[in-house]
Amino acid sequence: MVASPAAAEELTIAALGDSLTQGYGLVQDEGFVPQLQAWLRDRGHEVRVINAGVSGDTTAGGLARVGWTLTPEVDAMIVALGGNDLLRGIPPEASRANLDGILSAAAEAGVEVLLVGLSAPGNYGPEFKAAFDAMYPELAEAYGVLHVDSFLGALTDAAEADPATALATYMQPDGIHPNAAGVALIVEALGPEVERLIARVPQS
Repeated sequence: MVASPAAAEELTIAALGDSLTQGYGLVQDEGFVPQLQAWLRDRGHEVRVINAGVSGDTTAGGLARVGWTLTPEVDAMIVALGGNDLLRGIPPEASRANLDGILSAAAEAGVEVLLVGLSAPGNYGPEFKAAFDAMYPELAEAYGVLHVDSFLGALTDAAEADPATALATYMQPDGIHPNAAGVALIVEALGPEVERLIARVPQS
């Protein structure tokens, strides 16, 4: 049986992350991965997005899982980790080493990466914040991978414009995780960056 052209050209993207990637609190088709896949397919991309998100995961957890996430079928990977490192106060140098290991594994596997960063709050002190915030763009430059500043950037922008409305419209009751509408806003912002990632994958 000969594969159809669409099947032959399908790209597989693994989304390695935490609860934001996993789709915490949402029914299956409302999470980040299915919404992103639908967004990309609506724009003509033959892609399959694999959910490699684990709620509560840290960069150390991502490093432990990256080996079996990077199966031979994976062409590209989105890495969105670090939020739980912040919640636990893990030293930035440890988080950086873990992310370095993840990017090294991807490079060895020949997999293109979109590294999604985030910004540390000020309560850990200026040195912690400077080290944490810098590790994403610096590692992205070192490995030559794509980088975006924040997974939640679109929600942050909405909250700055109208905090009360944004909270009610885009967030789950816990005030931490986006609802389906919030995920849609995130996908609209990150989608073009994922299209850039797809463009980097060599055509077979």
